[in-house]
Amino acid sequence: MKNLWGRQFAVSNFVLVLLIFVSLCSTTVAWDSNAKKDTEMEKNRIQIYKENRRYWQYKGEPILLIGGSVEDNLFQIPNLKEHLELLKSVGGNYVRSTMGWNDEGDIPPFKKVGDKYDLNQWNEEFWNRFQNFITWTHEMDIIVQIEVWATFTYYRDNWDVNPFNPKNNSNYTAEETGLPTVVKDHPVATGNNFFWSVPKERNQENVLKYQEKFVDKLLEETLPYGHILYCMDNETAVTAAWGEYWATYIQKKAKDAGRVVETTEMWDPWDLSDEKHKATFDHPETYSFCDISQNNHQKRQRHWDNSQKIRAKLSPIRPINNIKIYGADGGRFGSTRDGLERFWRNIFGGFASARFHRPDSGVGLSKIAQAHLKSMRTITDELDVFTCEPHNDLLSNREENEAYTFANPGKEYAVYFPKGGSVDLNLSVGKNADAKTVKIRWLNINKSEWKTEEEIPFSDSITLDAQTEVHWVVLVQVE
Repeated sequence: MKNLWGRQFAVSNFVLVLLIFVSLCSTTVAWDSNAKKDTEMEKNRIQIYKENRRYWQYKGEPILLIGGSVEDNLFQIPNLKEHLELLKSVGGNYVRSTMGWNDEGDIPPFKKVGDKYDLNQWNEEFWNRFQNFITWTHEMDIIVQIEVWATFTYYRDNWDVNPFNPKNNSNYTAEETGLPTVVKDHPVATGNNFFWSVPKERNQENVLKYQEKFVDKLLEETLPYGHILYCMDNETAVTAAWGEYWATYIQKKAKDAGRVVETTEMWDPWDLSDEKHKATFDHPETYSFCDISQNNHQKRQRHWDNSQKIRAKLSPIRPINNIKIYGADGGRFGSTRDGLERFWRNIFGGFASARFHRPDSGVGLSKIAQAHLKSMRTITDELDVFTCEPHNDLLSNREENEAYTFANPGKEYAVYFPKGGSVDLNLSVGKNADAKTVKIRWLNINKSEWKTEEEIPFSDSITLDAQTEVHWVVLVQVE
């Protein structure tokens, strides 16, 4: 009996050891699987391109971001998937997402209980819309630049109905928070201390905890994906402490989840030499990329010159985005021609992205925007963008705003003519001794149509003549 008991004990021990071994093996397999998944995620996410830090890479390949859309908080529109498919069909791969709810038909992120919002409960429809947006953009390889705090959602009439307004929720009062219930000023006046809640400012803990709750939910929906860029605000005028807090907060939350994210801030001043912009330019540890959208209020040569000064001195080198290209007939920020010119100058200026702003501040994804997106992709598919640089120094007999050159000297050149003109292009810089011919192709941008290709003997300088005043781009390749 004693021996039988001993044998049973031995068998039991063996089974226990076997179960532990199987469990450990399963755990190891799970760990290995998760580790491989995390490694793959890191490899494939949107990140700075290792071969040229002025650009992005996605899924291990360099990527140029161009886009346009009918709205800024795009996930709120009813025909979202069709709109994204249209963008994709004309070569677009870049959209903006302000986390706001300003227009008719938009809904807020919090649930209304009775006549007041409860900041502890979500409006599931808001987040369902957002989930669809993130899923579809991911499936279509469209990069999303999110603005966490949609500034104008917290001012004027929008603030009057905003769930964060103390008169509209059951979670805190104006007396407890110091938040205003009425804000009549433009955001540039920084009249809403909602944006002063962080510890380095007013340290409004009873507001900050709900702000963090909102950001946590946003990250819950987006961190599992690799096609998201995070911008803290839309053209903000508040102190640097606000953006610094949220960029650091998002980075930490991402790290805790085993992820790495790219962050920036967008400042209000149109002049890129304004002190506010330095908070982004001078702090790569907080902001891994820059957004200079407000420069897109500038026109013609000044638009180019201002951005090129920043590009030349930005250190360390990192991507510079333009999520908003202003300019549309009938709008307040220049004409349609202004907007189209700005789009081309940004890409030929060596920047990482350009997106047409929504109507009527920009041309959105209108027919003319579609044509220019398609033409830009047509040119950049023929040109190694990631080895090219802005090279107006190669042009002579050029008038102000007449032409702009993007080139890898000695090999290939693209010259954009906003409104016709004639310039001489210097091909002697970086000249290949074996160069024999020059291939020239003109693209009618508005029609997205090539003219007949021309091949001429190589010479140190050639004249390029855009004979009509429509938008033209010419591709010059030395062979």
